[in-house]
Amino acid sequence: MGVLRLTMAQALLRFLDQQYVQLDGKEHKFVKGVMGIFGHGNVLGIGEALEREPGSLRFIQGKNEQGMTHAAVAYAKQKNRLEIFACTSSIGPGALNMVTAAATATVNRIPVLLLPGDIFACRQPDPVLQQLEHPMDYTVSVNDAFKPVSRYWDRITRPEQLMSSMIQAMRVLTDPAETGAVTICLPQDVQTEAYDYPEDFFRKRVHYLDRKPASQAAIERAAELISRKQKPILIAGGGVHYSLAYEELRQFAEAFGIPVAETQAGKSAIPWDHPLNMGAIGATGSLAANRLAREADAVICVGTRLGDFPTASKTAFTSPEAEFIHINVSGFDASKLNACQVVADAGAGLKELTSALQARSYKSAHNGPELAKLKAEWTREVDRLYGLESEEGLAQTRVLGELNRSMANEVIVAASGSLPGDLHRLWRSEAPKSYHMEYGFSCMGYEIAGAFGVKLAEPDKEVYALVGDGSYLMLHSEILTSIQEGVKVNVILLDNHGFQCIHSLQRENGSDGFGNEFRLRSPETGRLTGDYVPVDYAAHARSMGIKAFSATSVDELKEALRQAGEEKGSTLIEIKVLPGTQSGGYESWWRVDVPEVSTSDKVRAARETMNEHVKQALKI
Repeated sequence: MGVLRLTMAQALLRFLDQQYVQLDGKEHKFVKGVMGIFGHGNVLGIGEALEREPGSLRFIQGKNEQGMTHAAVAYAKQKNRLEIFACTSSIGPGALNMVTAAATATVNRIPVLLLPGDIFACRQPDPVLQQLEHPMDYTVSVNDAFKPVSRYWDRITRPEQLMSSMIQAMRVLTDPAETGAVTICLPQDVQTEAYDYPEDFFRKRVHYLDRKPASQAAIERAAELISRKQKPILIAGGGVHYSLAYEELRQFAEAFGIPVAETQAGKSAIPWDHPLNMGAIGATGSLAANRLAREADAVICVGTRLGDFPTASKTAFTSPEAEFIHINVSGFDASKLNACQVVADAGAGLKELTSALQARSYKSAHNGPELAKLKAEWTREVDRLYGLESEEGLAQTRVLGELNRSMANEVIVAASGSLPGDLHRLWRSEAPKSYHMEYGFSCMGYEIAGAFGVKLAEPDKEVYALVGDGSYLMLHSEILTSIQEGVKVNVILLDNHGFQCIHSLQRENGSDGFGNEFRLRSPETGRLTGDYVPVDYAAHARSMGIKAFSATSVDELKEALRQAGEEKGSTLIEIKVLPGTQSGGYESWWRVDVPEVSTSDKVRAARETMNEHVKQALKI
């Protein structure tokens, strides 16, 4: 067996360029490229290797380390975890900027490979610029902060360690049950050190994503449980997308007459107008889905983390007969809410469970006309919200209605603020993957960077980042990257003068509102209670070189959308919306604890209301 003398960084890139995954007989090149910002921790290691020997790997220059990693996460999510980008940074602050995005990936079960530079393994420049010195443990660097947010973490202190480390990294990145952020810390001196690597390390490697079947015993237990139930409900999570189990989901629902509800990650797995699609579930759910959840005696979950939003902080399912069945490739997730576990690929599990229930001649007791009535009632409510008019200005739901009519088949990207609630409840998705919501971590700043990543994954589709002014101010730097790469991203900026989602949450729980609106400091009160801070976001976007439009009416919005659609480069539409005009809850609740002691009567009353809901929550 021959050897190749390469630096560790050169070997790393050559290895990554030869990684493939195969699903259902179709092969995908797994690592598309590297996104990076260079500093003294990586510029002469990975940077030189990318300059001289990138192979087929594409390099994209980020503008903010968190932003570029969000873009990589969004790319992998849109590609159903079949392709990824790696992300490289310098040491110190550059590396730490990726920690938030690493958590975003891990919480959402999305693969991303992080390659932060690290301090000198030789310890001769001591301390090097940007080094954090820990007096009790000199092996610690800031990169240890990645440990709790990574699914796999390693530090390469000798060039030959790369071989075993990367095999483990690929194991985690390609495992649908274990995937998330993988962090490989690269001391800057070790990146440049050479080693005689065996040629076999660089052979083409195919990682087979074999669909995990359910055990027959698990299928029998689940089928036996469901066959005793009258009014089950089916919850579609993100695992339906990653399994490409759209047909299996639809066929299961239709075969047994079971209504379907969607999580944020599962939305668009089934068209909004399918007769059995009752819409979003939980704290941001529809009236139809939440009423069905309340009376459900069986909750069949497919590929969901079962977070507190779809379960309405465990208050959504109040029937004393309710039992849970969970099809999930991850045993960790399948075990939640004391579920009957079917640890399997979503598509395979649904198919096997369909056969088992058909053998029992099972049919739910749901009444078709009653389901149609519920769905029609909710459709009318969405139409009402989409058509709201006000002499004072544009309501947020009115804007979303116009946007929905204009881009039903395009891809929208969102993550935080009041938009996820409205979009989950109201948005009408017609095709799979047209709704891209990061709501596992609900990370402000994901939206624009995420839209850039989605557009890389879907170059033939128009992609729209729906973002509030608060999130835009946090992170908009990858607009410049979209210009640099010639990748069109459309930013829809809803300006409601602050963090209005949390402002509403405050007021719903006894507060008068504090610290969440973008107001000038008042000399009279000494607080932020003056006029709204005036900001021209369209002008700000134009300063970065993109076409920008402003809209204060429906007609102006329609014209702006038309013009933005004709542009070949990135665009931004700034829309002034009335604060507090998002949709409310529909027979649901979300737990945010209210102070037990307060001088405010309103706060004390809110605490009593909270206590009543807590009593009703499942104690699991």
